Amino acid sequence: MTGNDSRPSLWERFVNWEAGDESVLDGEIEQSMDQAAPQEPGGELYAHAEKRADEQRTRLVEEERTYYARVHEWSRHKGAKLINRLYRLSAVLVLCFIIFFLMSTVVALPPFGEADNPYNNEVSQRYIEKGIEETGAINFVAGMILDYRAFDTFGESTVLFVAACSVLLLLKLGDHGPDEKPTAAMLEAEWDDRHHEPKNDAILQLAAKVLVPVILLYGMYIVLNGHLSPGGGFSGGAVMGAGLILYLNAFGFQKTERFFTYRTFRWITFLALMTYAGLKSYSFYTGANHIESGIPLGTPGAILSSGFILPLNICVGLIVMCTMYAFYTLFRKGGM
Repeated sequence: MTGNDSRPSLWERFVNWEAGDESVLDGEIEQSMDQAAPQEPGGELYAHAEKRADEQRTRLVEEERTYYARVHEWSRHKGAKLINRLYRLSAVLVLCFIIFFLMSTVVALPPFGEADNPYNNEVSQRYIEKGIEETGAINFVAGMILDYRAFDTFGESTVLFVAACSVLLLLKLGDHGPDEKPTAAMLEAEWDDRHHEPKNDAILQLAAKVLVPVILLYGMYIVLNGHLSPGGGFSGGAVMGAGLILYLNAFGFQKTERFFTYRTFRWITFLALMTYAGLKSYSFYTGANHIESGIPLGTPGAILSSGFILPLNICVGLIVMCTMYAFYTLFRKGGM
């Protein structure tokens, strides 16, 4: 110690700590810390400012909640009424515009049946006068859609195939092997299918046994005679598709899958589209280059006549049949 300073020196504190008397050193440390931290009135000011900030935040949150509540209240009542009125008004205006546009178009059409109408041109005259000679088909409609305008028909068949693929991607539940466990969605679809349409209706099954072969044969007749009489691939394919759907309703998926599965659908549509594209590509190439195609037109009126029209009708009929059946099975159960 030195002078009036009652505090022990650094050496004395070190000696006390070395001897194990920690209380003296601890007391000195606490005393020095108390002296180093003066008590200032800033703590109360800080607490008061923090309290005011909390109150400000609380007030802002309450104002925001009140604002959103008023907005939601307006949207549920006045806003909904305003939107409904605007929707009805816009719907009426759009319908009035469509009606006015259609009526003005109808008024501007030429009188029906006059010889100088635009549709009485050289195109339809060519179909009628040269159709049998150039296509070999007695049915002018078949000659037009499968020879003169076969590219459009190929586009329509492709649209059907793309539509079936789109529905397949959206609605198909998936496949599982014989050793794999079906998913919950498959089991639910199977139960729902059997619950609403049981497969034990003896009357329906007897009627299907009699009608399905007749329907399929009639559809084939319509397809094969499309170049000789009214009919063709579209109508014949629809009839055959109806026959498959009737058989499915009567006997169920398990028996139908013995001869028509997803793999069958895939291969039939693929081969039919590729055959159609190949045949008409050859016709387009030879016609555009003024080359003799070498395909005999046969005798008009015979079943084996009209060049490529007969196989094209078969391709279109198969595509339409498969598409109709695929649409029905996918919308009903999500699979084939």
